[in-house]
Amino acid sequence: MIAQTTTQPRLSSPLGRVMRALPVVGRVIRDVEREVDTIYYVFVILLTAMVLAVQTWGLAALVVTAVAFVPVMFSLLIWITLP
Repeated sequence: MIAQTTTQPRLSSPLGRVMRALPVVGRVIRDVEREVDTIYYVFVILLTAMVLAVQTWGLAALVVTAVAFVPVMFSLLIWITLP
């Protein structure tokens, strides 16, 4: 007896298709989709890049990163307070 597997096609948004088409970002997205544990490596790489940026440019790199995360945190706070 042969087992048949059916896979439904993944419906992707236009933004998702554009992100997957970018060389570096698309490869990371596809790797995370295949193996979820890859996200921890991505976090370590981003943290290392942040440390190297602070060592190179000093406090300015830390301030620019913090200012860039303000909209993210603001959206997160609004999202968790929704009923």
